[in-house]
Amino acid sequence: MPLARAALRWSLGHALPRTVLRRAAKQGDLHGRMFVATQSGDWAALAPVMDELRAHAPFYRGRFASVTVDHAAVRAVLSNPDVGARFPRVDSGHLARLLAWAMEDAPLGPLTPPSLLVTEPPDHTRYRKLVSRVFSPRAVEKLHGRTQQIATELLDQIDPRSPVDLVATYCSLLPVTVIAEILGVPDRDREKVLRLGAAAAPSLDLGLSWTTFRHVESALGEFDEWLAQHLDGLRRQPGDDLLSQLLAAQEDGVSLTDVELRSTAGLVLAAGFETTVNLLGNGIALLASRPEQRRLLAERDDLWPNAVDEVLRVDPPVLLTGRMTTADTEVAGAPMRRGSVILALLAGANRDPGVFPEPDTFDITRHNAREHLSFSAGRHFCLGAALARMEGEVGLRTLFERYPEPRVESGAVRRSTRILRGYERLPVTLSP
Repeated sequence: MPLARAALRWSLGHALPRTVLRRAAKQGDLHGRMFVATQSGDWAALAPVMDELRAHAPFYRGRFASVTVDHAAVRAVLSNPDVGARFPRVDSGHLARLLAWAMEDAPLGPLTPPSLLVTEPPDHTRYRKLVSRVFSPRAVEKLHGRTQQIATELLDQIDPRSPVDLVATYCSLLPVTVIAEILGVPDRDREKVLRLGAAAAPSLDLGLSWTTFRHVESALGEFDEWLAQHLDGLRRQPGDDLLSQLLAAQEDGVSLTDVELRSTAGLVLAAGFETTVNLLGNGIALLASRPEQRRLLAERDDLWPNAVDEVLRVDPPVLLTGRMTTADTEVAGAPMRRGSVILALLAGANRDPGVFPEPDTFDITRHNAREHLSFSAGRHFCLGAALARMEGEVGLRTLFERYPEPRVESGAVRRSTRILRGYERLPVTLSP
């Protein structure tokens, strides 16, 4: 019976959409073509489709969704109160009963309620308030010294004379160590958290194969089981970490159920390092191939914050986000009927030539690099934006100050995920 439920979840959530979108792509639908282009993780495959979508600004009206790469339109989508992150449930009829049956043993994930990613006010406001103080700019500044220490210690352990996979030895270990300390995760569990986080990353994607889908659900289930045990341990011996604070808040009358607690804690933990791994890897690859930009940074240390934002603009860790209108509304001057699906391509908005002159050029001196939308916007603006920027700056600056001329070797591999964009392997020789 559990296998039958999983098969139904996969069929409706992945097999059917994949078949429909591939067929639409063959018929010229740009939404379908974009879906196919995201398979490789290669920007070269996606860029031509982005250009065609831009010609239909502010929205390309596809067969199944309206798609935008326009900067102003993406911002309007993310800020409109009538455009929500949660897709409505089917509440009656045979389909509703079938879906309810299929979801009975589904694991908690980033796209299943009550995740912050798919909830709306008032619940979203309540969950966000509980964790936002830990990620405020003031709180993040207090973590700066510890992050610098971690980055230095990680580089001390690397032999710079031989090619080394910086994703495995640096880009992943820096943010997971920081977020684990914030959340009170003991050293012995961090390797498991990294492994499960990487295995569950495709849970954000559409169109997974059956094998990948089963692997992802297994990882999500194992992660939830570990998280429940970790929270039980903190109930018995609370510390000065965020999860202990969440448990205390629950006991003080903030109505977080056990499911809400695990969902919020799990998302904060996974999101706290997954996207930053991509930011660091993407930044290393971009700067390693541009000696003139590295020279500028060596001469002007004050450019590092802007360089991080330019990395986020040119090669964002998250490609796109989906929304649905909850009422008849207007977005960027375009009428939208209730129930309309909208895809906002963050990566496309970041290369809008009307906002960023010569948008394909990586320029750390770009005056408005910070106007990128890689952290989303509106009520779902990334909770950890300040932390990610700080980790990106510390991680990249520390590496390039110690090794000014790294060389990316053959064998670099992009992640196979559609939504999260980064490197799975990044072999680099640090010292010529």
